[in-house]
Amino acid sequence: MTDKLHRRSGGDGDEPAETPTERLLREALGARAALVTANSLRPAAPPKHRIRRLRPVYTVAVPFGLAAAMALGVLTFHGEPVAHDQVPPPAATLTAAPSPSPTAEPTPTPSATPTDTGTPTGDPETEVPLADGTPTSSASATNTAPPVGPSTPYTFRGVKFKVPAGWKAVQTAADSVCVLSPGAPTDPQQGWPQGRCVPYGVLVVAYNGPDESEHAIWPTTGDLASDSGFSHEPSCPVWGHPYIPTAPYTSIGAAVRTRPTVAGKTADKTQWKATCKPGDSFTAQMWGLSSDQVFVVANGLKDDYQAGLQSIVNSLDVSGHKAPGAATPSADPVTSTTVAVTQSGFLPGGMVSAKDGPVTFSVTYRNTGTANLPSVQPLVFTDPYPGTPDSPIPMNAGKLERQDGGTWTQLSMSPGSGMDYATGGKSATFPLAPGASRTVTYRLTVDPADGPGIMPVRMQATLPYDGSGRLTVIGEAIVRENVVK
Repeated sequence: MTDKLHRRSGGDGDEPAETPTERLLREALGARAALVTANSLRPAAPPKHRIRRLRPVYTVAVPFGLAAAMALGVLTFHGEPVAHDQVPPPAATLTAAPSPSPTAEPTPTPSATPTDTGTPTGDPETEVPLADGTPTSSASATNTAPPVGPSTPYTFRGVKFKVPAGWKAVQTAADSVCVLSPGAPTDPQQGWPQGRCVPYGVLVVAYNGPDESEHAIWPTTGDLASDSGFSHEPSCPVWGHPYIPTAPYTSIGAAVRTRPTVAGKTADKTQWKATCKPGDSFTAQMWGLSSDQVFVVANGLKDDYQAGLQSIVNSLDVSGHKAPGAATPSADPVTSTTVAVTQSGFLPGGMVSAKDGPVTFSVTYRNTGTANLPSVQPLVFTDPYPGTPDSPIPMNAGKLERQDGGTWTQLSMSPGSGMDYATGGKSATFPLAPGASRTVTYRLTVDPADGPGIMPVRMQATLPYDGSGRLTVIGEAIVRENVVK
């Protein structure tokens, strides 16, 4: 059996005698090995700090000659765990280099999570919306990134979209919701009849049924196709100080039209750049899904919130919305006949004021169908608008008259709560053969109680109202006038 004991100092074995230096090295290494315990065998903890430059952990002070001998001994001798003849001397002192004291690391900031805009049903729009201007401050520039944080699902008339983090959805009417940006004022701005949605938010509009879509004032598919931009809506939604101008726009840029994919469908998009006066410009943006009668509008929205606007558009889902479709044709060929209604005397977006007195205009009704119309009733009235005087029943306070021969017949300025306005045209009914036309003259006087804003003037051709059921409209036109003080 091979002798595993250490060599004697005297050299009485087959191998050369152990030298004092070798014995010293062997006993020093044995003492060092005895320091290893079970705790020393635990796996090292994963690093908690950033990697630093490696430094020596232990330092052993030995003479130069002994160090050389140790290096030689490690390579040439076979040592034993314990010396037989003598008690091992105390192990050499091993001095550990001081480890750096742990320092408090800053809590890592969570990485920004992209806004949860939901899974759009179609490819999101990739173009960059027109901007009102380049933000000058670094703080403003950072807000152009998508909002950080979870978005909130919102459903309105079957239309679904995501409200970005920090934004707030407020229903403003039966057919519209305003999604206010984080920078919207907490209170409606004084003197601004359009409240806070313009220019501080995004308007989402969904029409239900043909009655809403066909009689809507704004927004409509026709607005998307307008060559004059928003000249028929002469407001100045400049961020921070929106106002109703007292003069026409200084300039309106050419409409930029695209057809992006929205909600999995091809939408129409139109953008305009308008200048109210030098230094006061805004960008109007409108998306429309004509077949669904769903619109998204942002007029004058600040550059900082363009990413939030785009996330609303990209998250649209109209699969649950009931498309208005076309009006159901009547079995009576008369009610399906179209009468073209046109006017002269009013300028789209023109200004009217109580100080200027009455405005005289004419309305022409022309039968463009093939059926003879034995009796057509002309109707003209104004719709409520932001400047309508406050009252339980919103009615404009001006005066509307129709010329009958050499006299002027006063009519209802606004419909009110009943159908009295629908009987005001009975005495002026007239027949219309196919291709025939008739022109009726009116005059409109604005009252000082009527506030500033866009007043719609609605002109209709109807069948005579018999006092029961619905009023049958067979032709209509709308002109929007700017009421100023």
